[in-house]
Amino acid sequence: MAILIDETKRVIVQGITGREGRARTKLMKGYGTNIVGGVTPGRGGQEVEGLPVFDTVEEAWENLGPIDVSVVFVPAPLVRGAAMEAIEAGVKLLVIVPDRVPIYDVLEIVKAADSAGAKFVGPNTLGVLSPGKGVLGMIGGRAASAQAWFFPGPVGICSRSGGITSSMTYYLAQAGIGATTLVAVGGDAIVGLPLPEVVRLFEGDPETKAIVMFGEIGTSQEEQVADLIEQGQVTKPLIAYIGGKGAKGGTRFSHAGAIIEGGRGTREGKVARLSEVGAHVVENFGDIPAVTKKVLQEIGVL
Repeated sequence: MAILIDETKRVIVQGITGREGRARTKLMKGYGTNIVGGVTPGRGGQEVEGLPVFDTVEEAWENLGPIDVSVVFVPAPLVRGAAMEAIEAGVKLLVIVPDRVPIYDVLEIVKAADSAGAKFVGPNTLGVLSPGKGVLGMIGGRAASAQAWFFPGPVGICSRSGGITSSMTYYLAQAGIGATTLVAVGGDAIVGLPLPEVVRLFEGDPETKAIVMFGEIGTSQEEQVADLIEQGQVTKPLIAYIGGKGAKGGTRFSHAGAIIEGGRGTREGKVARLSEVGAHVVENFGDIPAVTKKVLQEIGVL
């Protein structure tokens, strides 16, 4: 199995005629993602990568049939409108790639998604990839590199950083360890599927035997993951690395959501809490493959 994306999911791209939309549609289609069309207002009737373009998500749904996922590649000020349109049309999963989406707009999307029983990844995400099955967004850069770098295996990988998501998966692959799904949850303070929700999904996936997580300073996502472990809601081994060792209060570390404020969200606090509940917290990023391999051997997977 895989979480969020597999070869059966029917996908559209909102903003498909833009530069990024075109480039990433080529990646996703080339990787094997089941993309059925795209949406750009005023560009209905065109084609991109052989895919039909419609003016609205509703029109795409009427012509193409039910749509499972929309990948959003529109300018940040237009994200709210695009997301609302997809949710109202019935799409149950959105991947919102752009950064700098206003927080108020994200809160409105959260409210609409909750009301409709929908979910979204991002904003400010590279997306989701299930090796050999499909990619949503821009992980891997090109189809050929994504196919060469990543292969199926027993580890679920999640991170607040898109680049680190790819890096962890690449280095694990070099050590002979494949992945079920890669999820870049997004680097903003408020995201649709934060780390604890993604870890829950991995817990429910029978093919995921262990979880590798990259965390950062700021927010309480990592502490919430520790709470799930303590409560017995997550029982699979968790290997974690927390970035931001040198960051001081008020310093933003890479992402909008990675900032220590009022003594909360410190690296030390996250490391202590995860260690307390039995997670395998590594001090050096380069140790992730060796520790992961050891954990998999201990549970009889390798």
